[in-house]
Amino acid sequence: MATLKVPVAPADHGQGDEQAPVTLVEYGDYQCPHCGRAYPIVQRVQKHFGKQLRFVFRNFPLTEIHPYAEAAAEAAEFAASQGKFWEMHDAIFENQDRLSPLFLVKLGGELGLDGDALKKALEGHEFLPRIKADFLGGARSGVNGTPTFFINGVRHEGAFDFEDLVEAIDGAIGKPKRRVG
Repeated sequence: MATLKVPVAPADHGQGDEQAPVTLVEYGDYQCPHCGRAYPIVQRVQKHFGKQLRFVFRNFPLTEIHPYAEAAAEAAEFAASQGKFWEMHDAIFENQDRLSPLFLVKLGGELGLDGDALKKALEGHEFLPRIKADFLGGARSGVNGTPTFFINGVRHEGAFDFEDLVEAIDGAIGKPKRRVG
């Protein structure tokens, strides 16, 4: 059973109550089609569990097969430095088929970010150390593909469809198994 080697910390990008009984961590790649499919599922799971769930996203760009994944992660980290991580995270996944550095700068502008500063940050790889730290933490935790989920620090080995995630999270909360609709 693989476990999360880097515990969730205040510097992580999280949504939900820090005291929630369950923390769902995703190692994701913004250009990965599987992560794109997981994105609305995670939103649905968050809505389903409400205050019982904290969601954390960590970068795991697979640059050998997704040439814009790292730039997208850098753009999200730039947005985080301006207090708009989740807005950029969502916008990137909602425009996953249009990723390029130029488009990311445009997207940042639409979110009210300084496009010139974002372009400069992308060109200088200003946020690459943060992304590499996420990536290395994921690799140490046994992540070898995306998306990879951890529920309360234990790797979720099942599918990432709504029903399987809800069942696994219910198990972490201590609820008996049930059908989800």
